[in-house]
Amino acid sequence: MTVQEPAQGPPLAELIVEVGPDLHGALVEGAVDSGFTLAAGEPPATTATVAVGDGRVERLELVGGRELWEPDSRIEVSPGWLAAAEARGTAVVIIVPPGTWPPGLLELEPAARLDVFTRRLEEETAAGRVLHGTATVRVAPPPEG
Repeated sequence: MTVQEPAQGPPLAELIVEVGPDLHGALVEGAVDSGFTLAAGEPPATTATVAVGDGRVERLELVGGRELWEPDSRIEVSPGWLAAAEARGTAVVIIVPPGTWPPGLLELEPAARLDVFTRRLEEETAAGRVLHGTATVRVAPPPEG
């Protein structure tokens, strides 16, 4: 999850989604049916929704909620990401193919991690294997009490 600072307008929340090979085809099909396109130029508006609650991404809803992606592990939303998503009401969702996050990436220093991942993302995008789209962000109110 990142926050981009565009030349104009408020910050932009991004969510990068990678699933295993067994789920990738269905995720891509649902994303395309929701309006995602190959990652080139500006991301299109889609019918997808990113559901956020309890300080984390709960799920990505595709095809009007008929297709769901729920993260295997907790994906925390930073205050900056949440503020950017709430300011626009949307987030850019980037769907990458399996293996885009190279093994051992998290063990690298932050600058090296960013460099390695950026290179892999650029390679996958140039090969036409990355989708993107703008999804509505729905934030659940905090529990009472």
